[in-house]
Amino acid sequence: MSVLEKEQSEIPAVQLYPLGDAAVVVQFGVEVSEQTHKKVKAFCAYLQQHPFPGLLEFVPAYTTVTVYYNPWVISEKGHLNPYTKVTGFLQRMLPFVADAEENAGPRIVEIPVLYGGEYGPDLEFVARINELSPEEVVTLHTQQEYLVYMVGFAPGFPYLGGMNKRIAAPRRDSPRQHIAAGSVGIAGEQTGIYPIQTPGGWQLIGRTPVSLFNPRNISPSLLQAGDSVRFVAITEEEYKERKEQQHES
Repeated sequence: MSVLEKEQSEIPAVQLYPLGDAAVVVQFGVEVSEQTHKKVKAFCAYLQQHPFPGLLEFVPAYTTVTVYYNPWVISEKGHLNPYTKVTGFLQRMLPFVADAEENAGPRIVEIPVLYGGEYGPDLEFVARINELSPEEVVTLHTQQEYLVYMVGFAPGFPYLGGMNKRIAAPRRDSPRQHIAAGSVGIAGEQTGIYPIQTPGGWQLIGRTPVSLFNPRNISPSLLQAGDSVRFVAITEEEYKERKEQQHES
């Protein structure tokens, strides 16, 4: 497809607005959906491959991408209004988002989880309020394939979409002060994984031996926005074996 054809093709309606004096928010929609997320991911993929002078970083979220830039670098190049120049860069990228979306296939990551007991102290509660057995909760939790909509709250914390509503559960009335790294929780209709020890109010149903955040790695976060996640139930023996392997590596 030629550049002219791309410019004439239908481009998703987006909104651009400033965030302070050194960032632009690119909004692709107002509803959280897989379709909107694909646009967010595609935009990030293209921006990663075609950065503009003065780009510092970009942060994807459910429906937006926040683009941070250095206004001094852009001003040094003779542009008196850095915001106008940056929005111009971003708007010219929009016709090519469709190609980036087609070329950015999802990465599937399997996360082993030991459910229940001391590793998932709220599994019984989640089962009880949904009139299910703990085994049924585990089955429903492992049947789904989850989309990583965004990473935030704590370093490497993935917000996962696609959980079965039959196992939804409210946040705890009183958050825990210490939640072990690797804990898998449910809050509302979302599930997520605590990558580091931190306070939190999600209902804990299990724990993974996999490390989701390592600042020594080139890419510290194991999961990235756009990844697909599958949970796999394991035994306590398997959990301890994998945990030991993790320490040795």
